Amino acid sequence: MSSEENGLLKFITCGSVDDGKSTLIGHILYDSKLLYADQEQALLLDSQVGSRGGAIDYSLLLDGLMAEREQGITIDVAYRYFTTNRRSFIVADTPGHEEYTRNMAVGASFADLAVILVDASQGVLVQTRRHARICALMGIRYFVFAVNKMDLAEYDPKRFFEILKELETLRAELGLEHTVSIPVSATEGDNVTRHSEKMPWYQGETLLEHLESVDVSAGAPEAGFYLPVQRVCRPDHTFRGFQGQIEAGRVSVGDTLTALPSGELAMVKSIHVADKEAESAALGQPVTIQLDREVDVSRGCVLARGANLKTAKSFSATLLWMDDQKLVPGRDYWIKLGTKLLPAIVTGIRHKVDVNSGELLPAHSVEKNEIVRCELVLSEPLVLDEFRLHKTMGELILIDRVSHATAACGVIEAVGDQKKDGVYLCDGSEQLKINLFDRFYYYPDIHTILRHSPSPAVYAKGDALPLQSEAFDYPPDFDLAADSGFANIRGGSFAGFGPRGKKFPLLDANGIELEAKPPRSFDKYRRVTVWEKDYEI
Repeated sequence: MSSEENGLLKFITCGSVDDGKSTLIGHILYDSKLLYADQEQALLLDSQVGSRGGAIDYSLLLDGLMAEREQGITIDVAYRYFTTNRRSFIVADTPGHEEYTRNMAVGASFADLAVILVDASQGVLVQTRRHARICALMGIRYFVFAVNKMDLAEYDPKRFFEILKELETLRAELGLEHTVSIPVSATEGDNVTRHSEKMPWYQGETLLEHLESVDVSAGAPEAGFYLPVQRVCRPDHTFRGFQGQIEAGRVSVGDTLTALPSGELAMVKSIHVADKEAESAALGQPVTIQLDREVDVSRGCVLARGANLKTAKSFSATLLWMDDQKLVPGRDYWIKLGTKLLPAIVTGIRHKVDVNSGELLPAHSVEKNEIVRCELVLSEPLVLDEFRLHKTMGELILIDRVSHATAACGVIEAVGDQKKDGVYLCDGSEQLKINLFDRFYYYPDIHTILRHSPSPAVYAKGDALPLQSEAFDYPPDFDLAADSGFANIRGGSFAGFGPRGKKFPLLDANGIELEAKPPRSFDKYRRVTVWEKDYEI
């Protein structure tokens, strides 16, 4: 059976500190006879000075840094390539300590599947939840929860099923679709590469069997064709080609492509894969494309056909903040998206995520290792899209403009030019247009009250609302009447559409209280301001 049967699998191991990630992968390499003789001999010798009484310490195969061996923890990401009779693998063994979360995020950015270890004696920890959220944020759709150290739990099935309940809650919270849970002992090898006689109650696949057979290519492919241009190749005056990797679809000689952001059209004259000319090329191939006429294309542009990519200067994104300095609105950064690098400003913070409970919390600043939803504005229009539609054009990093350190990584949730006029509350497909934040000014010169509306905005579930200002003062908890129910405002944030809270005030979309004894007061929550000529709106 060929190792190409199921294709290459890129996966990551993650979880909390000392959950046994390095030991697990080391045991797979050892049991599968994937070590050279000198590597095996070095492992046996190094294990003699370890903490396991001379027994083999499989983690030494992955933890190569001196500091890692001294502390018994993983610090840097260790990449290993190995092949079995059924498949080829690249594994990223990532650190579990919170201090090295950014290193773990780097490993997650390349993977198709995540193996998340859970210590059977401790259950699901905060760092386990954080790593699961980061993996989901990075677009990983396939998860294996390896409940490790079952030997310390005396192979008790009750303990395994207790942890399964915790994992089911986490799965539902994150909306994970493809999950498998396997009880293992990384040190003893139970259910790692062979079935355990000590756990006859588990009848599923071993970890290695699942990794060899799982199909991570399932699901709808990205729409259309697109290629972010990495380099313009011009060896002489007779040839001008655009080089990059195809991120979706297929291209053939004779196809008409659109150069973004300019929007110019041109036909594919030739395609070069490595040093050979080809009639067509597909997803994942690095190519050089020559067009039939001169168009305005440089590094950072995108060649596309049928992908419906967007061009915009503003968008909202979910970020994993990785900088020691706090994230505060108004700071500017370099943004790297696709092959383009340009300045960007974080203009507002919508909310941050409690990694333990999943609760969406109002926030004015963000600390290291926190996950946040925020608004960004670019210095010029950029080709991009929502991450769920086109992965490469929807993932980004922010770079500090002074230190040049990576400050954050994240994904685009909504593109700014899709915002409608007005202010909306949106939760999935349901939405409500509101006028709560309109301001009313009285103009003495013309004896008229005029309405001034705020800039267009969309508030999603969990976003904090600007409920207090010099023009209005709403309570932190109330309901808004909508066509199909009620919009719930709780703790100053939009909590989604749900049932009516009888103990809370009920308002209409204009901020006027309903279910109140007449006459209803217009100015209970808002007021009219007298216009002054030196007052700027």
